[in-house]
Amino acid sequence: MYVLVLILKAMNEIALVALLSQGVLFVLAGAKRDNNFVYFILKTLTMPAMKFARLITPRVIIDQHIGWVALFLLLLAEVLLIVAKISLHLEAAGAA
Repeated sequence: MYVLVLILKAMNEIALVALLSQGVLFVLAGAKRDNNFVYFILKTLTMPAMKFARLITPRVIIDQHIGWVALFLLLLAEVLLIVAKISLHLEAAGAA
């Protein structure tokens, strides 16, 4: 179980870094970002998080804000995975 939490945490961290990098590149590249190969790679990496965020949000939320929702969900998942990792670690050490 501990290994599963570590794998999920690593995947979540990759998605977080990709989403943050995509946001920085969005600001720096401006309108030419769609022709940028690195932006395309980051967009591909963050696509599952964006689609999940779009799936769970109501249609009132506009598409420009889905990135913020995805960031919030990834940060929430990171906190939950950290808590699970600590809990499993303490359980294995016999402290819990």
